[in-house]
This record gives sequence, C-alpha cells and structure tokens, in this order.
Amino acid sequence: MEKQQEVFRVAHDLYRQNPDWVTFFREVLGTSGIIRQMYLSPQALTEFEKTPEYQEIQMMLAQLRVSGPTAPEDKESTRVITVRLPQCLHESLYAEAHEKHTSMNQLCISKLVQWLDSNMAALKLAANGSKPRKRKEQRPEVATAAT
Repeated sequence: MEKQQEVFRVAHDLYRQNPDWVTFFREVLGTSGIIRQMYLSPQALTEFEKTPEYQEIQMMLAQLRVSGPTAPEDKESTRVITVRLPQCLHESLYAEAHEKHTSMNQLCISKLVQWLDSNMAALKLAANGSKPRKRKEQRPEVATAAT
C-alpha cells in the first residue's frame, strides 16, 4: 500500500505542474518511469495496474491529453510503426480523422490510449459485477488524493 501511495504522490505532483502528456507518460508510465522503478516484476506491475491509484493515474493522463499543453516535438524523438489494416478500416479512420479535424496519427494515438483506459475500466466493472455506463464527452476532474 505504501508503494501505491508513493507512486500516486509522484504522479499527482507532476500532474499539478501541468506537463504535456508525453512528459507525464514518460516520467510515470514509461519504461524508466516511477511505476516501473517501484514495481520490478511483471506480477507486481500487474497487481498495481488493478489499484485505484493506477486508475487515477490513467485519468490524469487522459485529462492531460485532452486539455494539457501540447508536447514539443523537439523534446522527445518519435518512432514510426507500420500497421497493416484492411482498406475499409483505413477509410473509416481517415473519415473519422477528417470529421474531427485531426490527423490520422493523432486519432490513432488517442484510440490506443483510450483503448487501454477503456479496457482497464471494463475489467474493473466486470470484477465488480457492474455494467458499463455510457461515456460522457468530457472527462471528470482528477481527484487530488489517493482513495
């Protein structure tokens, strides 16, 4: 429990500084971030990912992606991956990006992060025997203390 609270404290302190989402991800969730420093084994990491503290950290990340500052392109290098997908899916993503006035790259990054967040929430609801609620347009404010 102490580790969970320490990780949350570090993440929350950084969140209050309103960093760009890439910095927050790197410092908290990245391969050299506080979570990986505190939870060295895959089993310990998996257990932490089931905690309310981890869920709050995911909400902080989501909030920064929506309303935080834009990540400066020169601050961290980027990597390219190639994803093979059917033409109909590509066309659908292209149309959605156009409708949302964003790039396909930004749309796909958002969908990857959202999928991880949604998947985690669905697992929690299933564990509690609850049905998922309809998502609201805006994310709720992040709590200021661990529960």
